[in-house]
Amino acid sequence: MISVFSKRKSVLPTPISSAVIQDRILAAIDVGTNSIHMVVVKIDPTLPAFTIINREKTTVRLGDRDRATGNLTQAAMERAIATLRRCQDIAQMHHAEAIVAVATSAVREAPNGRDFLQLVENELGLEIDLISGQEEARRIYLGVLSGVAFNEQPHAIIDIGGGSTELILGDGHEPRCLTSTKVGAVRLTTEMVSTDPISSSEFNYLRAYVRGMLERSVDELLSKVRAGETPRLVGTSGTIETLATLHAREHTGTVPDPLHGYQIPLADLREMVNRLRRMTMAERAALPGMSDRRAEIIVAGALILQEAMELLRLDSVTICERSLREGLVVDWMLTHGLIEDRLRFQSSIRQRSVLRAAQKYQVNLPYAERVATFALSLFDQTQGILHNWGHEERELLWAAAMLHNCGHFISHSAHHKHSYYLIRNGDLLGYTEIEIEAIANLSRYHRKSCPKKKHDNYRSLTTKKHRKVVEQLNTLLRIAVALDRRQIGAIDSITCEVVPAQQEFRLLIHPTHPNDDCALELWSLDGKKGCFEEEFGLKVVPKLVPLPPDAGSYLT
Repeated sequence: MISVFSKRKSVLPTPISSAVIQDRILAAIDVGTNSIHMVVVKIDPTLPAFTIINREKTTVRLGDRDRATGNLTQAAMERAIATLRRCQDIAQMHHAEAIVAVATSAVREAPNGRDFLQLVENELGLEIDLISGQEEARRIYLGVLSGVAFNEQPHAIIDIGGGSTELILGDGHEPRCLTSTKVGAVRLTTEMVSTDPISSSEFNYLRAYVRGMLERSVDELLSKVRAGETPRLVGTSGTIETLATLHAREHTGTVPDPLHGYQIPLADLREMVNRLRRMTMAERAALPGMSDRRAEIIVAGALILQEAMELLRLDSVTICERSLREGLVVDWMLTHGLIEDRLRFQSSIRQRSVLRAAQKYQVNLPYAERVATFALSLFDQTQGILHNWGHEERELLWAAAMLHNCGHFISHSAHHKHSYYLIRNGDLLGYTEIEIEAIANLSRYHRKSCPKKKHDNYRSLTTKKHRKVVEQLNTLLRIAVALDRRQIGAIDSITCEVVPAQQEFRLLIHPTHPNDDCALELWSLDGKKGCFEEEFGLKVVPKLVPLPPDAGSYLT
């Protein structure tokens, strides 16, 4: 007989302890709409800080999608895979211990975007996380924080990408506003510019479109600016760096290296936009510091910056050379316990994001916490015996347990399906798209049917790993839900015993009150144990075992 017992006082996932290893090497890759960027960094955990030791950037134009289908083209995918293979070689040359990679707008929106990520994994063994626009904004914020001293003052951040533009407001603490809008330099040029140089009619339409698209994000950001505050505007991305290079060469005769901290006044930006719009693409490409590929999209990119500055009523932008790639590094350091200073608030972003969603959807928090406690107890007691999942999967189970009942916000009927929808579309921060999909699926399967291939939501899990996570861990969540059927905390704790000889999973149930027979909980468990028994090939055998009088409460 194998018996494992774990008593946890906190419902939150256990944090990872700080590391003390020196000079850790990490590679971070941003698979964007216009380019693929990589930085290789050397991390000194004792500061904590990191130094960039190599950069790689290639324009692959994943955003040049098939106009009829919206799919990523075969040519673009081949260019991307060749670039990613080169990135892997460079990371290996520097003996990087890990590569963290994310994909953004173009892959998010393409119908075959997930197929592309699977192709990359199959060919290169490289896992690329697909992240939402808000999560992209959060990591950009982390990247800027790593390179700019906020001094407790509000900063507005604009990142102009190929497919989207992120607007962020923060003061060095938790971001006040994270937005992502589907206006980007490649997207606008591809969809709205057909003349060279751009005609007045196309330019005026483009300007009105950009302003209209940005207004909602700008209004949201300005609503978070407090009375008496005037944010400083910080700009990141290749578009803004190119504009800074042009401006510096024209106004000072030299281009500072690095560009970090260089400022462009709005009045000068307006003049630059007016000149650039009157040039042909060949004339723009001939400008010192302008690449052929950037020349194609610079007018649209510059116009996005100009309209954003005018809507924000800010008269200059300061360049920051750190952005999403560096944000990936900071996020990795946070999740690996390497940062405990001014960025410490970010380390619990997942937990706080889940709790905000629970409050938004009026979840009964004491009940949700009890279910989460039981689910994590089952996870811990069966780890290494029935499953080999680790800390990351434990966090997914916790999030699903906390939000499994949020579908009641819409309706009691089929609320498990409503929970899936709310979680899937709720912009949980700190998670990748596939992790959010896994949380949503775990919540969806806390009752009724077990996971089935015919279910659309189950098919949305594009990796074997996450399908297996859902198949196994949903069974633990089902049992946890049954153990608080009356939602009154009738059960104090549980002890699991796996008995292979009898093919039994013995569940020793310790009631909170010795005289409570927990009949409703046992009845609910009988109805919910089927998926567990099918998945693990064990018969669930519950037994009520009152705790000794001096045992203390499990849930305290």
